[in-house]
Amino acid sequence: MTTTLDIDAAHLAKHAAELLQNGHRLALTAAHEDPDGPRVVYLFTAPDPDRRTELHVRLDPDEPAVPSLAALSFPAGRFEREMRDLYGIVPTGHPLPRRLVRHHHWPRGWYPMRADAGPPPPFGDPEGPYPFVQVDGPGVYEIPVGPVHAGLIEPGHFRFSVVGESILKLKARLWFVHKGLEKLFQGRPPLDALPLAERVSGDTTVGHTLAYCLAVEDATGCVVSPGAQRMRAVLLELERLYTHVTDLGALCNDVGHSVLNAQCGRVREQLLRLNADVTDHRLLRGGVILGGAVVRTLPDPAALKAIGAGIAELADLALGHTVVADRFTGTAPLSTDAARDLGALGPVARASGLDIDARRDHPFTDLRPALTVPTATTGDVLARFQIRVREIAVSIDVIRDLTYAMNPGLLTSWPSAVGTARASGTGIVEGWRGTIVHRVELAPDGTLTRAKIVDPSFFNWPALPVALTGAIVPDFPLVNKSFNLSYAGNDL
Repeated sequence: MTTTLDIDAAHLAKHAAELLQNGHRLALTAAHEDPDGPRVVYLFTAPDPDRRTELHVRLDPDEPAVPSLAALSFPAGRFEREMRDLYGIVPTGHPLPRRLVRHHHWPRGWYPMRADAGPPPPFGDPEGPYPFVQVDGPGVYEIPVGPVHAGLIEPGHFRFSVVGESILKLKARLWFVHKGLEKLFQGRPPLDALPLAERVSGDTTVGHTLAYCLAVEDATGCVVSPGAQRMRAVLLELERLYTHVTDLGALCNDVGHSVLNAQCGRVREQLLRLNADVTDHRLLRGGVILGGAVVRTLPDPAALKAIGAGIAELADLALGHTVVADRFTGTAPLSTDAARDLGALGPVARASGLDIDARRDHPFTDLRPALTVPTATTGDVLARFQIRVREIAVSIDVIRDLTYAMNPGLLTSWPSAVGTARASGTGIVEGWRGTIVHRVELAPDGTLTRAKIVDPSFFNWPALPVALTGAIVPDFPLVNKSFNLSYAGNDL
């Protein structure tokens, strides 16, 4: 259940401060273009019990501006910069009003998410280079990395200010590819937009599709059967398994242990083939659908138990190797306070002592008693490795518990045609990287007028430079992999 409040811009900071003080976090901020002018929606969420509060602020169409909440919430400041770059809504009083998403070749006054934006402009350089902060001092030099990388990853620029090998400051510059993904949802019937949700971030098919489906079902009042919700939870944990195993191998590889990486790759292939058996797709596409889920066959409990034992053995071999353990231990720690202030999510947050998990805090189905939420306190690469190991064991327990007495097949309650009064809905899912949030609004004819997507990478990218402060340059690939953030999910 979501509480919605229409408030005046002058009272925004007061309401936001009260919600934050009462244990809420800012999960999403979305700009809208209504017939009577711009509107901004702020979604605050809190656990135990699941609480969701939306603040709606209507703006002057001639001078769209909102008072900045950056002093209250670091993520709020980034959402505000995103809105300004894409919609032209000015956050008044923002302490760091430099561009975030805006490409240097966009002409001034061109905002791509607005209805009057028109076609993309020709390339130019009206904004000039990005204003990186320069660090001066004896022996300080800069190392630029990217945005083009030697691998099949999307563009991102990292600028290191270094003395010797020690990192004084890292600036991560993203958003080299603005795909306009959210705009592609607009005007589509919810069923037609499902393939877009599956492809927000290719390694998070289930997480984003499920969040989208939950949002649409919330908006339309569609009730999904408990059996279908349990099927969805199985698919979500299968996605967590193969991605976490991939990360364990890659972390070992980054410290020179290629044999362990190869063994993790072997297990990953087992899991991908299991995915293909369950949904007919190695990345689990087609498993989550509006109103339900499709599971062709159930994972074999004995096979899952054997896979879990194999992963635990590989993790023990990794941490029993002195080179691996030494490189992981104490490397790039993210403190609990920093993780909390930055709004970190998922394994990154839990490795730094934050006991948060949307599966428990914002459940779409009850996973007790199999679900436990592991945490650590050191916040270093070792903790982020160990959290993944422990979460793999939890996921296997959850899957085995959910599939007991479950029958495979198609379970759905989605009607062939959807008509509704203008409505909105939110979906919250604990993907393998952390909490994913989708929010949608529907027109009376049932088509989408707005879809806002928040991948956990949006929250976690700012934590990477903080953790790397004081680390050495050769540890950057290792630390970056321990966070494993999505470019695609961030650069929407």
